Amino acid sequence: MSNIKKVKKAGKFIRLPGKRGFQFKIQLNFWKLVLTGLLILFFLPFFLSLFSEEGLSQKVEISQALIDIKEEKVEKIIIENERLTLTYKDGGVKTATKEQNQSFADLLEKSNIEPTSVNYDVVDQTMAKAIGDILSILLPIGLMAAFFFFIIRAQTKGAQDIFSFGRSKAKLFAKGKQSVTFKDVAGVDEAKKELEEVVDFLKNPAKYRKIGARTPKGAILFGPAGVGKTLLARAVAGETGVPFFSMAGSEFMEMLVGVGASRARDLFAQAKASAPSIIFIDEIDAIGRQRGRGFVGGHDEREQTLNQILVEMDGFTPNDNVIIIAATNRGDLLDPALLRPGRFDRRIMLDMPDKEGRQAILKIHAIGKKFTKGVKWSGIADRTVGFSGADLENMLNEAAISAARNNKTTIDAEDIEEAATKVKLGPAKKRLQSDEDRKITTYHEAGHAIVTHFLPKMDPVQRISIVARGMSLGHTFIPPAGDRVHETKNRVLQQITAMLGGRAAEEEVFNEMTSGASNDIEQATRLARAMVVSFGMSSLGPIDLGPQVSYDEMGKPNWYEPAQISPAMQEKVDNEIKTIVEKCYKDAILIIKKERKILDKVSKALLKKETLDRDDFEKIVGKKANK
Repeated sequence: MSNIKKVKKAGKFIRLPGKRGFQFKIQLNFWKLVLTGLLILFFLPFFLSLFSEEGLSQKVEISQALIDIKEEKVEKIIIENERLTLTYKDGGVKTATKEQNQSFADLLEKSNIEPTSVNYDVVDQTMAKAIGDILSILLPIGLMAAFFFFIIRAQTKGAQDIFSFGRSKAKLFAKGKQSVTFKDVAGVDEAKKELEEVVDFLKNPAKYRKIGARTPKGAILFGPAGVGKTLLARAVAGETGVPFFSMAGSEFMEMLVGVGASRARDLFAQAKASAPSIIFIDEIDAIGRQRGRGFVGGHDEREQTLNQILVEMDGFTPNDNVIIIAATNRGDLLDPALLRPGRFDRRIMLDMPDKEGRQAILKIHAIGKKFTKGVKWSGIADRTVGFSGADLENMLNEAAISAARNNKTTIDAEDIEEAATKVKLGPAKKRLQSDEDRKITTYHEAGHAIVTHFLPKMDPVQRISIVARGMSLGHTFIPPAGDRVHETKNRVLQQITAMLGGRAAEEEVFNEMTSGASNDIEQATRLARAMVVSFGMSSLGPIDLGPQVSYDEMGKPNWYEPAQISPAMQEKVDNEIKTIVEKCYKDAILIIKKERKILDKVSKALLKKETLDRDDFEKIVGKKANK
């Protein structure tokens, strides 16, 4: 590892290289100063001549100069070799040039001018001229030599960099260099237990060898973003007493072909030399994707890197006492050879934390923050169903920022609620809307809430708001009552009905349709399609009618696979989806018509307060009936 020092200067830390790099920097600055000085010496006479009396004077012919001297217009003359500088009585300055072997006294006699009547001085510049001539020859040569010196130096340094491309860029964390431990990890108890065993394997290998157990070659962490995969790896680095090499999958790749495989060899060589040790590869899907699906073919740089990693993990060369830990949120893209036993023996799945896990995560991230005594962590855990560990940490941080912005000394439940909404939907926006737009938005959100409230399988409405956030003009928040794993057909149908409640309210109240329901329609159609093609909840029966298409956070498909069904079956699928959506929409309209008076009351309260929580809403519509 390079010797890195930290120097505190003007309140900031500046990273300086080690001793050799520092000497090279001083040497490089020295040559820069020398080159700058030579350039100044070379161009200085030129600039000085521009602003000297000669540079500012007017040139005249020698015959005219002699005429002016004869007519006694000239006050003083200075002779410098062949150049004459004439200072006139009116203050003007002119220059003239005589022949090289012609004396000034002879010129005066030829012009019938007595030399004694002229005030002139002769300046000898033979030595200055000689020095100037020498510098005019040496300076260009010196400049060219300095130029070629820096070119050669840069080429030498570039060649050294080329040979260093193949070296591993992994960061080494020795014992005591990582402060995160397993105590800082919560909500993923099963995964933590698996990795605790890996650490114990390295700390107490004799205990396992005595009974005939083999040390696992590797463990791979699967899970969505934000659940704590990298945090677990950092905890392993903090718990273990062995060298820990951390590297991202993208760091293997480089512009030059073969660099990735070379870096893989160098990484495993360093780990074997430091055995027992751990290698952590984050986002391994950058290099571990299934081979043969690319456009380049078998000699793709990424595939060469993957082949080298496969050999290093389990090839002819023994790989004892080196454990590889990897993390990815796209496990479906990994090559099967990478996942087989003998390479990654343990597949550790991480999911969104349950209620107990969320409470534990909240307590960890609450350390160092000041909360009011009335904050109930159990209620916050219920409120944050579907939040990852990263979401919870961000929520508490946003709550602390909100409290500080409002000059509060502690964080209260209102700050946490606002932060939770901000994390999922974005900050509140004060958009200028007409009265008609506000009224339409109010009835739209009230329609969602009313339909949801009167559907027996739906969870209670937690919050209704017409404050714009993100891309929406309002929202109706309906958190799950618990960590539900299964969804029944009736509950899915009622979810579609609740999604269409906003459009139903618009049509009932305004006898019109607006574009504000586009996202609701998209989600309802997607859920109805899932019922038909994936869940088997239609008259077509329990058949997987794919294709499987994943969606990003903005609701757009990540990729598209061609349909594996006939056109006739596709028509049946479309008809089933249409039937489901139309049936749910009719149910939503019936509820809106039946509860029109309550809908008007909720809309009126929303226009006045903009946001209604569960208590405010249930004061108008009553308590939700037990399911």
